[in-house]
Amino acid sequence: MEIIENKAEILDQVREILGSRKDSFYNLIVILQDIQKRFRYIPKIAMAEVAKHLNISQANVYGVATFYNQFRFQPPGKYHIRMCMGTACHVKSGDKVLDQWKRRLEIEEGGRTPDGEYSLERVACVGCCSIAPVTVINDDVIGDMAPNRVDGILLQHKIQKEKEMRAAKSQTEPNGLEDEETRIGGKE
Repeated sequence: MEIIENKAEILDQVREILGSRKDSFYNLIVILQDIQKRFRYIPKIAMAEVAKHLNISQANVYGVATFYNQFRFQPPGKYHIRMCMGTACHVKSGDKVLDQWKRRLEIEEGGRTPDGEYSLERVACVGCCSIAPVTVINDDVIGDMAPNRVDGILLQHKIQKEKEMRAAKSQTEPNGLEDEETRIGGKE
């Protein structure tokens, strides 16, 4: 899912969400959840629009949004990594796994890599204690995590990205033969 940055497009989509909900302060959390589901985070401009729509201050919207740790205010990476630090994960060295993610990605908790590929977040409990320690990447739960598994996961993502790039490139070349013929001198 692409991150939408065009303000007019964000506002159009936020207004569509607001139109599907009653104008009530009691719907604020559900509205914020809908917005985050659509954008993968809550843009500042969206909070201002919600405040205007519900006739409440932006401070009230921001206060509710920041109270709950489920809401994000920065766009996540293509791969949003959440490292569980609940009791079971903590006891089973989840902190060492988190440190390895930070070292390999060269970002801190709450950060995003400059290329937008990865973001890293420490979370309380993901409810998978029997397979602790747990890392969740987007919606994929990876149990029995260990620091030495981080490199393998990153390599898998790199291979997947290369496959996607090759597939996209092959779609731009009609049949791939033109380049081959040109290279071997068969085309004049």
